[in-house]
Amino acid sequence: MVKIEQKQNKLKWITVIGIGEDGLDGLTSHAKQLLKSADHIFGGARHLALLSDNKLNAILHVWPKPLLLAIDQIKLLKGQSVVILASGDPMHFGVGATLVRYFSIDEIDVIANPSSFTLAASRLGWALQDVECLSIHGRPIEGIVPAFQDNAKLLILSNDGESIWNVSKLLVERGFSNSSVTLLENLGGHKERQFSNTASSINQDNHTITDISDLNVLAVECHKDRATIGLSRFASLPDCAFEHDGQITKQDIRAVTMAHLSPQLGETLWDIGAGCGSISIEWMRTNNKMKAIAVERNADRCQLIRKNAFKLGAADLEIVNAEAPDALRNLKQPDAIFIGGGFTDNATVEYCWDALKSGGRLIANTVTLESEALAQKYANAWQGRLIKIAVSSAEPLGRFHTWRTALPITILICEK
Repeated sequence: MVKIEQKQNKLKWITVIGIGEDGLDGLTSHAKQLLKSADHIFGGARHLALLSDNKLNAILHVWPKPLLLAIDQIKLLKGQSVVILASGDPMHFGVGATLVRYFSIDEIDVIANPSSFTLAASRLGWALQDVECLSIHGRPIEGIVPAFQDNAKLLILSNDGESIWNVSKLLVERGFSNSSVTLLENLGGHKERQFSNTASSINQDNHTITDISDLNVLAVECHKDRATIGLSRFASLPDCAFEHDGQITKQDIRAVTMAHLSPQLGETLWDIGAGCGSISIEWMRTNNKMKAIAVERNADRCQLIRKNAFKLGAADLEIVNAEAPDALRNLKQPDAIFIGGGFTDNATVEYCWDALKSGGRLIANTVTLESEALAQKYANAWQGRLIKIAVSSAEPLGRFHTWRTALPITILICEK
């Protein structure tokens, strides 16, 4: 029989305590005792104000801005008892998730309270497993756009009291004006309040809801307008979704390219010769944990990439306005690489292959005979394969129709 030993907590000198709108009354006796015995307590001004009537020996620290400035300060306190107050569940879009990037979990104990998402779902009768939980707190609001899908249920942690109008405006602009938007503020506290209306109505009103707490959650039940064409997260977008100058991987070719790039959770893509950014934006839209770096030497096209990224919900896309291979020197190591422009330079192609992680994918689309010959060379060297795709579209010819064939594309597919 295997003996299972319980891990001792003597090394845990940091305790993260989730606290709700009911303040100290909502804490367990154990959490209250930890506060009383703490040497240092960190928290927002609102959290620390809850302690004002309590006799504590701890030194109180208000979070600096940005919060990461406190990390080095906390490290210097090792050996003392440090308590960190956070809202609700510290591991769900909270400070706990930040701390575990800088401290071992063996040093941290987390005492969670119900999160704002949990409380909101319970008020609405929504099954939390059927809801997508998002945050625009300190994040670009455009990042929630890919979640706008017909009949989707979203819970969104707001940035401030203006978020309900900002989100409603975005819903209207994206063709979801009939969506139901519910504001839930001060959840769990004596000032708890709800307000519901359509995105269209909220967008048109003149801030008739007043004194909205910065601590609020928005619940959105998405309903697409009749004339809106939904933009799938799992299939290639129509070409008209992108602003471009002609340098775009067309939808049908893009679908095949994305299939071979095979995006997987949390991976990083290099998009070399990104054009209008269609491939890297498609990559980012598959999941909000995806990373992509679009490398494009043309400054005007970089502006198009930026516009498209914000419009289509890939605001975190990194854009590098420089020429490969020099532009690639200090980038995060990729899990996949797409070369859509400039597949004529041996130095760039070989640098990409060397940088690619083991198990990673390198996909290159070629049009010219010269770049196709280069693709043949690397397919042989890296045990890859080549496929050729020719797409024909039916177009008018007088009173009739005929097939117009676009330039055939040869695709190099290599796995390292």
